[in-house]
Formats: sequence, structure tokens, C-alpha cells
Amino acid sequence: MLFREDLEKREEAVLSPMACKSAHSKGRRVFEEPCMYRTEFQRDRDRIIHSKAFRRLMHKTQVFLAPEGDHYRTRLTHTLEVSQVARTIARNLGLNEDLTEAIAMGHDLGHTPFGHNGEMILDSIHPGGFRHNEQSLRVVEVLESTPNRRGMNLTFEVRDGILNHTGDLPAATLEGQIVKISDRIAYINHDIDDAVRSGVITLEDLPKEPIELFGRGHRERINAMVENVVSFSDGREQVQMDPVHWKQLNVLRDFMFANVYRSQKVKREEDLAKIDEVIRSLYEYFLSHSYKLPADHYALIERDGLHVVVKDYIAGMTDRYALSLYAEIFRSGTPVR
Repeated sequence: MLFREDLEKREEAVLSPMACKSAHSKGRRVFEEPCMYRTEFQRDRDRIIHSKAFRRLMHKTQVFLAPEGDHYRTRLTHTLEVSQVARTIARNLGLNEDLTEAIAMGHDLGHTPFGHNGEMILDSIHPGGFRHNEQSLRVVEVLESTPNRRGMNLTFEVRDGILNHTGDLPAATLEGQIVKISDRIAYINHDIDDAVRSGVITLEDLPKEPIELFGRGHRERINAMVENVVSFSDGREQVQMDPVHWKQLNVLRDFMFANVYRSQKVKREEDLAKIDEVIRSLYEYFLSHSYKLPADHYALIERDGLHVVVKDYIAGMTDRYALSLYAEIFRSGTPVR
């Protein structure tokens, strides 16, 4: 039988000196007695996986709005693919796989319904704007609470990795840096896969230079990207691709923005207009009908303000719940009071 102390000793013996060891975590905001069997980062991962916010990712858009096929990615499958890529990199660099997995599993908990389109709409109407990484942090620090605990009370390292998985600031740990680059590797490749499946693009449409460098197939591209991150980052104090591979990865990213993410074949004007109407209408409705908010959200109004709480509620909705709630409230063309 292995106890937590045994796992911590194994980390000290096996992991790189640059790895973040669970026994040396900066800890939690509120002290908790350590688990008998799990390290601190394993405990964080489990809390994230068992959260309501994690389960809701299954019904949140990745790129394609209400796709007709069964095989398109959702925000949940994106999260799992990020975790798989990140864990492979962490394992081969001798870094902490448990910490990496915890950050990966939690990085998108704050995403809105309807993907980045929902995020842009909330950003335009909410005072102070909206950024999904900050909302993910708010989910784990405030919104996913129990009667005895505010938020999940995760370790500093996991919270930092979640916040800094996107944006200009580097994560405080190499494990957090792994998730940041793995997020980009995962979404570019699986979004190419979905876009080809849907007929929005063909493999022949992809830019020539990155395909010659990384490979034509889904598996080839991911393998080439992961191998480059591992070989270039080994022994370094930063996790990254070499400049040539990084440049070509971003050529692919630019192509996807121009030909998929902003394409009317993926997001028709009428669909985008409907999403805009749904989110704006729900936001305004709950600002003027705060008593209709769920009790756990309503209780936060005095502390955080009504606008923040309404933003929290809408950001946490799944696509289908937002649509059904909108239909229920506005079924006669005017709000149901």
C-alpha cells in the first residue's frame, strides 16, 4: 500500500529538479489536513473532475454550433485532449504530471456557452469585460462551493496555471507553461480535424510550409509538435517550441482564424445573431429580475455586485440550457415575470 508520503518521496526521487513537487506546494488559501493517499495536486485534480462546472463542459460549444454529426469536439473533449498532450510532455520532461493534469482539467471551466462567440458578447456587455481564464479562476475560487468550503480551495500552483493558460504572462511553474502550449497544439489540430470533417476546408487548403514541417495527418502533426516541445525544452527553464516550429504553428493558427473560426460556413450570421440575442436578453433580464437567480448565486450579490453575479450565472450555462431558458422566459415575445 502506498501513502501520500510515499508518493511524495517518489516525486523527489524520479522527477526533474525543475519539477514542482507536491510536497513543496505554496499551499491553499485555507489550510486543510493533507489526504492520506493523494498528493496535493492529485487532490486538486479530483476536485475539478467532480465539479459541476467540469460536467457542464460536455454541453458547451468548442467551435461548431449545434453540429449535426456525432463526432465534433465539445469544450469537454477539448479539455481531455489538452490534458493528454500536456501529460505526455510533462512525463517526458520529468515534470509533475499530476499538477499538469489538474491545470489542464481546470483551464476552461469558466468558458461561456456558444464558445468564444459567447465570450465576446459577454465581454462587450459586462462592465469590466469578460475573459474566460479569469472566469475559470473565479469558478474554482468562489463559485464551486460546498456548505463548508468557499470555492474548491485549490493549491496556488493549480490556480496560477489556470489563470495564466492564456495571455501574455507566463505561468509560475513549468507545468503551467506546458498546459499553455498544449492548449494551442490541441485546439489547432482538433479544429482542423473537425473543419475537414464538416467540409469547411480540405487538407489541400492547409498552408504548405507547416504541413511539410509537421505532417499531413492529425496524428503526425501532434506527434511532431509534442516531440519538438520536449526536445527543445529539455533542461531549459521555459517550455516552448523552437522558433521555426513556433512560427509555423502560428501560421496554422492564422489560417484557422481566417478560414474557419470567422467563416460563415461555421457560424452563419443568423446563428450569431441568435446567440447575441439570447445572451444579451438573459443578461438584461436577470439584472432586472435578480430574485429569479438561483439561491447560491443570489447570495453573492451583496458581496460581489449584481452585474458580476449575473455574468457568473450566464457564463456557467450550457448551450442548450441558455437556449431553453431564453425560450421559457421570452416564449410570448415578452419576459415572463
